[in-house]
Amino acid sequence: MIETIFGLFGAFGILIPIVIGLAIILYLVPIPLWIAAWASGAYVGLFTLVAMRLRRVPPATIITARISAVKAGLDISIDELEAHFLAGGDVVRVVNAMISADKANIPLTFKRAAAIDLAGRDVLEAVQMSVLPKVIETPRIIAVARDGIQLVCLARVTVRTNIDRLVGGAGEETIIARVGEGMVSTIGSADNHKLVLENPDNISKHILAKGLDAGTAFEILSIDIADVDVGENIGAKLQIDQANADKQIAQAKAEERRAMAVAKEQEMRAKVVEAEAEVPLAMAEAFRGGQLGIMDYYRMQNLQADTDMRQNIAGEGDTNAGNIPRV
Repeated sequence: MIETIFGLFGAFGILIPIVIGLAIILYLVPIPLWIAAWASGAYVGLFTLVAMRLRRVPPATIITARISAVKAGLDISIDELEAHFLAGGDVVRVVNAMISADKANIPLTFKRAAAIDLAGRDVLEAVQMSVLPKVIETPRIIAVARDGIQLVCLARVTVRTNIDRLVGGAGEETIIARVGEGMVSTIGSADNHKLVLENPDNISKHILAKGLDAGTAFEILSIDIADVDVGENIGAKLQIDQANADKQIAQAKAEERRAMAVAKEQEMRAKVVEAEAEVPLAMAEAFRGGQLGIMDYYRMQNLQADTDMRQNIAGEGDTNAGNIPRV
């Protein structure tokens, strides 16, 4: 009994390493993938598959992409697929994009497709946009015609991908910005907002004539004005604001002139008071010099008294119109 138990332990001790060894071999040598590649006409050697495992490249991804390329009639080597995967690219998506481009008669090499993918762009979506153009809707653009009327426009831009300029070319945001700039320029150069409402297609023609897709990853096929609304009368508002500003400036200048006139009046009054203060001194000097006698002085006082009496009778009060000082 004991010998039998030891015999079983010995058999298991031999069998377990064999099973582990077979598992390691099957992991390093993916025989199902090798058979699938051989049956599909995209033969890959067993040592190549083992080398992929050692380089930490998933053989299933590479073999699937290789089989798809061969079945589509594309000549893409295993080394190119591995290099693109190790660079961080999406091998399957690049191959699918090349297949789509080949079916649509769009020239696209693996090198260019890999560059587009590594640049962060969706190469498959780019190829699909080349076949089926995309419509980009701009936000509502606000522009003002020369007559001061505001117009609010909405445009739809139909574009398709330009594969040759996809690497390094500007994106959708640039297209939208350029179209918006062209709409503002076209509306702003119109003499009357009614001309824009009558012929909105002039906006599209003017924008397309500028070649706005230069330097971008897209080719503009058409620009359609979807909606044009009349906004506020900006010209009238600006004129009102300008009139209010001119009014305030005029009021400020008038206040300045009034203040200067008041200051001038006060200055003249001061001079009059100063001159009146010199009259008694002049009279005293005249008495001393003999130019004015006592009878002359009394006659002047009588004349002043008569004048005051007449003014009081007339109801004017004691105004002392002659400003002659009394003794």
